[in-house]
This record gives sequence, C-alpha cells and structure tokens, in this order.
Amino acid sequence: MTASTPTLPVNESLEEGPSACVMVFNANDPSGAAGLTADVMAIASVGAHALAIVTGSYARDTSAVYDHFAFDDEAVSEQARVILEDMPVQAFKVGFVGTPENLSAIAELASDYADVPMVTYMPDLSWWQEDQIDLYQDACTELLLPQTTVLVGNHSTLSRWLLPDWSSERSPSARDIARAANEFGVPYTLVTGIALPDQFIDNVLSSPTSVLCSHKFERFEAVFNGAGETLSAAVAALIASETELTECVAEALSYLDRCLEDGFRPGMGNAQPDRLFWAHAEEDDDEDEPASESSFEISPNDTRH
Repeated sequence: MTASTPTLPVNESLEEGPSACVMVFNANDPSGAAGLTADVMAIASVGAHALAIVTGSYARDTSAVYDHFAFDDEAVSEQARVILEDMPVQAFKVGFVGTPENLSAIAELASDYADVPMVTYMPDLSWWQEDQIDLYQDACTELLLPQTTVLVGNHSTLSRWLLPDWSSERSPSARDIARAANEFGVPYTLVTGIALPDQFIDNVLSSPTSVLCSHKFERFEAVFNGAGETLSAAVAALIASETELTECVAEALSYLDRCLEDGFRPGMGNAQPDRLFWAHAEEDDDEDEPASESSFEISPNDTRH
C-alpha cells in the first residue's frame, strides 16, 4: 500500500520573505571566504534571496588559491535556466566562472533577460597562469561586459585588465577605468581600493563622463579574502531591491566596512569578513578584558582593505 502525500495548509506568512531574487554565478570556495559562500551570505544579509549557480570549485585555503576546477557550460546553463523558468530574477551577479565557455553561456542567458541588471565582479587572478588569465579576461570583455550594468573591481586589477598600455606617470583615475569599460558597453564602474594618504582608501562609482559618488574609509591592518565578493554581492542585492544606484553603493560599502571591522581569522592564513556581524549577541565592553585571540596582528605594510 502506497501512502499518499499529505496536503499541507498554505502559510500566508511565507509571502513575507525577501521579495528580490539575485541569481549568482560563481565558484565554490571551501574556505568560506569568497565565491558562492560570500555571495549567498552577503545577499541574505542585506535582505534579498540568492539563487546560487555553481560554476566550479576552487582548491584553496585561507592563505592561497592552488587550483580551480570548472563545470562545463551545459551544466551551468541548465542550472540557471531551470530556476529562471520557475521564479522571477531581479538581478544577476557574476564572479569568477572559470572558463570562456562559461562566460559565453552566461552572456547568452543574460541576453535572453536583457531587462535584468547585471553586476560583474573581476577578482584578482594572479594565482592563475598568465595565458589563462588573458583568455578569460578577453572573453569577459567581448562577451560579458556588453551585458554588464555595473562592473566592480579593485583599482589595480581593473587597471591592469582594461588599461594594459597605460603610459602616463599618474595612476589611472576611476573615470579613466570607467571610460575603458564603457568601450565594451559598461555604463557604470565601481573602482575600489584607490590608495589615499594616511592609510585611507577611496571607492569611486563612475560613469565615462562623471564621478557619481565616492566613499573614503580607513584601511584595516589585515589582509582579507572575500572583500570584493562581499561588496559586489551586496550591490547586486540592493539593485534587485530597487534601491537607487548611488545609494546601493553607499549602503554596500558601509555594510562591507562593518563586515571587515568584525572580521575574523578562521585558519592560519588571511582574515575574512564577518557577513553576519549583525546576528551576534552584544557583548559588554570591559577594559580589563584581555585582547581577543582573533585580534589582527599583521604588519601595516602588508595590508589591504
């Protein structure tokens, strides 16, 4: 005798969950610092729902990336299309997806949903072989940037990628980088980690014609994994929630700053952001209490925000 499946009552409170869905394409990061883990936690933390499409996996720890294993493009496309036929998506977020073929598959998907904004994050790929970096970034400029609404990346990463022949003695400005990105169709570029005097950094949202906003923060004395993933995912979630773009950037940067301020070191390598800082119980301040074991003790000469 086969038992019938019971019919459950409809819970009207289920309608009160996150109203915005963000589809994220990224690799799994077993250290929990970056990749899909960073995306899902950051998106949930700022009030949206993450639809995680696995494009591959890193072999990494908290110190370094050792390798990456990519899914094939059919596996990536099938994951995404099944979800896209089931629920509305208010924004796409693309991190590192491993191969030009996967970039092509994502670009094809995005073209089918051209009204959905896309946030593209370009991480530091210096752990990879140079020829692979070139092939991947070339495919990104040709296939993904024409679909991108906001490009996010560190100043040095974006400069090397988009302005490889820069010859001026001055460092490229955010507008210089935004103009280079706009040649491939990107309307807005968020450039992070611009060095300022006195241990400060600037983060600038720019179009090809103007700086839309900039936000200065004090540099933390720790090396973090996953900061860029956290920021770009938060931007995507806020865009999905129909927040105005400059406000999205301001809120996402403030969120990242708190994540880094409460950052922790789970292993023997770099620190990582605490994306759930708001969920921890408040602790009473005690000046006589010894310093936490997780306090950062890294030389200021080896830091980045």
